[in-house]
Amino acid sequence: MKVTIVHNNSGVNKKYFKLYDDFIKYLQKEIPLKHDLTIYFLGEREGTMTTGQRNNKDEIKVLSKGRLNRDILRTLVHEWMHEYQRTILNRDKGPDIGGKNEDEANAKSGSIMKKYEKSNPENTELMYK
Repeated sequence: MKVTIVHNNSGVNKKYFKLYDDFIKYLQKEIPLKHDLTIYFLGEREGTMTTGQRNNKDEIKVLSKGRLNRDILRTLVHEWMHEYQRTILNRDKGPDIGGKNEDEANAKSGSIMKKYEKSNPENTELMYK
């Protein structure tokens, strides 16, 4: 599986790119996907997205400008989990508020963040910038 990262006026400082790369590698191990994926870090929301969205084009979009790295990466996990639910578990979308998929994505994103921070304490300070 290949992940392509695109920064579109993302506001993410280049000095944090390694953190993002490391985190994405961690995600690939924890929640493996089978197909290539493009992740867009955006400076402005697109369409109806709040802080993130996935689509049926193997893309995840994450609002990044003006947010802490930890919040950006948590949004990434949340949308990654939705990608997993749709492409690996073959689930239908479900409601945006509540419901099995949304609740699971919320719980899993919190869990992954804690596990990542615990296993990578050298990155803790960077997460809060």
